[in-house]
Amino acid sequence: MFDNLSDRLTGIFNRLQGKGRLTEKDIDDALGQVRRSLLEADVNFRVARDFVASVKERSLGSDVLESLSPGQQVVKVVHEELTEILSAGDHRLTPSSQLPSVLMLVGLQGSGKTTTAAKLALQMRRQSHSAMLVAADLRRPAAISQLQTLGRQLDVPVYSEDPKSSTPARVAAAGVRRATELALTWVIIDTGGRLHIDDELMGELEDVKKAVSPHQVMLVVDAMTGQDAVNAAQEFHRRVGLDGLTLSKMDGDARGGAALSITRVTGVPIKFIGTGERPDGLEAFHPDRMASRILAMGDVMTLIERAQEAVDEDKARELERKMRTASFTLEDFLDQIQGVQKMGGLSSVLEMIPGMGQATKKMKGQLDESELRKTEAIIRSMTRHERVNPEIIKASRRRRIALGSGTNPSDVNRVLNQFKQTQRLMRQFSNNPKGLMRMFR
Repeated sequence: MFDNLSDRLTGIFNRLQGKGRLTEKDIDDALGQVRRSLLEADVNFRVARDFVASVKERSLGSDVLESLSPGQQVVKVVHEELTEILSAGDHRLTPSSQLPSVLMLVGLQGSGKTTTAAKLALQMRRQSHSAMLVAADLRRPAAISQLQTLGRQLDVPVYSEDPKSSTPARVAAAGVRRATELALTWVIIDTGGRLHIDDELMGELEDVKKAVSPHQVMLVVDAMTGQDAVNAAQEFHRRVGLDGLTLSKMDGDARGGAALSITRVTGVPIKFIGTGERPDGLEAFHPDRMASRILAMGDVMTLIERAQEAVDEDKARELERKMRTASFTLEDFLDQIQGVQKMGGLSSVLEMIPGMGQATKKMKGQLDESELRKTEAIIRSMTRHERVNPEIIKASRRRRIALGSGTNPSDVNRVLNQFKQTQRLMRQFSNNPKGLMRMFR
């Protein structure tokens, strides 16, 4: 989402860091470009104005202008100010002392409330918390069945009632009572939305809030709607009172201004960001990490957290042993491909490594994720015996594997040749530690 803004800001600050000494005019020119970049990214004009003024005031201090690396100091100031814009209140989601804790989701129709409810239930389970989903959206066709389907997929209980004989407030209250009987930690209430904000919608939400006294009211906003998301957040906060925000569709290609404006304008903290349609496509929000991503500085902590979720420690130790003994097989290769995909794909992983953000953009033509998927299909079309002993794959087997994976025999040859080269490099490394340098080359 922030690709265009990141490219613009990185270009501005690279030119600034190329100067050994900065003058007030240099900073004015650079910050003028920063302001234009923020406005073009659909950042609220007051937020952009205040941000640039704050950065300018701090950058003109003697500790920046007279430092040995003034350009880097300005970038540091920008990072800190960006973090400040994105910060407000408590970004964590913690249960209350009185269980079950009630989380009420609100938002406009199409913002992603129902899928976000399921993603939150999965997040809570990863933290060893039990959760129940409550289908209190009685207006949208198929809203209840969608939530029930998601609940079955994730093995999360879903409470629902016949929409013809109940009301959202009654469903929510009954769902909380049921969760109390089951001694669950969280109740996540999925409420109805509209294509626009109206009194009927707000009255319904106010009734639900009175019926269940939620521990948290969270607004789900579509990050791709720009300043409309900020306007909607202000109105929801005024009418029902918000404790947190989830920005959905942050993996889209919108300009990203809503994410940079919404907290500063409303004073409500962002708690989660949606990064995909999959159930695990939800990340806890950290202002400093988001600021680093916007400035193409990487995000090592999120990378580590994704790796911990995607990689099995026992498998990792076994892989290390196989690499040391040069006994790496195509099955291990398949595990590695799947691990990278769980972490968001190769380009996503590289962008989180400090210093690799711009390099990854330059390599975009070479980082073809479809080639990884093709390689995975080819290996999956092999028998287990073939994966462990690829040397037995001759012409007839290649044809069968190509047919099963929807590729050509030449593609199968390419994968086998790449694998042989990898094995040869590992053998060199296992026989001679200096082989490590050859492997990196």
